[in-house]
Amino acid sequence: MKLINIGFGSMVAAGRVLAIVAPDSAPIKRVIQEARERGMLIDASYGRKTQAVILMDTDHVILSAIPTETISARWTASQEQEAET
Repeated sequence: MKLINIGFGSMVAAGRVLAIVAPDSAPIKRVIQEARERGMLIDASYGRKTQAVILMDTDHVILSAIPTETISARWTASQEQEAET
């Protein structure tokens, strides 16, 4: 199982990630609010501004202060590394 660093020592399982999106749009803000109400929101931003929202196949929504592009690059590298083995 490959892990992706999402900042401040927090990691997520690479194989469980469905999408990495920016938090700016209204639909994503609704997804975050609904996850908060269902108790499925994980705030890994440590009080900083949320720059990426990670949607997991377990219905969890994870907030990160690391930019979307950075997490996406780490996830892509992890997937390529897994494909080689």
